[in-house]
Amino acid sequence: MLGAADIRRLAAELDVRPTKTLGQNFVIDGNTIRRIVAAAGVGPGETVLEVGPGLGSLTLGLLDAADRVVAIEIDPKLAGRLAQTVREFRPERADSLDVVLADALKVTELPHAPAALVANLPYNVAVPVVLHLFEHFPSLEHGLVMVQEEVADRLCAGPGSKTYGIPSVKAAWYANMRKAGVIGMNVFWPAPKIHSGLVSFRRQEPPRTTATREQVFAVVDAAFAQRRKTLRAALAGWAGGAARAEAALVAAGVDPQARGERLDVAQFARIAEAGEAARA
Repeated sequence: MLGAADIRRLAAELDVRPTKTLGQNFVIDGNTIRRIVAAAGVGPGETVLEVGPGLGSLTLGLLDAADRVVAIEIDPKLAGRLAQTVREFRPERADSLDVVLADALKVTELPHAPAALVANLPYNVAVPVVLHLFEHFPSLEHGLVMVQEEVADRLCAGPGSKTYGIPSVKAAWYANMRKAGVIGMNVFWPAPKIHSGLVSFRRQEPPRTTATREQVFAVVDAAFAQRRKTLRAALAGWAGGAARAEAALVAAGVDPQARGERLDVAQFARIAEAGEAARA
């Protein structure tokens, strides 16, 4: 595995200075890499998608466990060096790596269909990246992402929790999300000022509904835009009035005086379905 000296040597060679803009914090501890790969449950026959491989710490660990790794990297310097790093440290696995120079938020096609996602995600774009990949790559069956601990809590929160919100509901549309651990600050270079959280997921079928994902997500967005308001009030703009919102909520079997933070994804789907039926 790449240690602290290897990471700093590669960074100096490339004249790379980790930036907050790209959320770059490189893992310098081999045991942490092994822990992430083990927790992800990657199988020997699987293709793994990695986002933001950076200098290659996690990439090497994934190549030890998976059949193939497809790595999406937005930084041209890092993307250009990754294959060479693999040839140096894992020469026998060099042909099992595909590097895609791109913004993960814009990628809709990959050279191989990934079965798993394992990534140390930049804190500032973690939720949009996860939701984007879920949407565009239905082949993703399971995986594990390392994110800011607060973001991990939001992704895994259930109804009624203080951290339950838009990321929680939208992630639950695609997968069962579970917090799988906490990572300290000193395993990174540079060391962040906050802990990281591991989020494990397993793909699941969305709720049965005639509403589309976009229609359901529109209800979720409206409900949490004013989360202190009752659903009757919060959904007035979405429904075309408070009375229409109440009618849709009653038809969906949801208390109009409830708040969005109390509803699970299936209930949001029923509201969207009732609203679309009323419009029709």
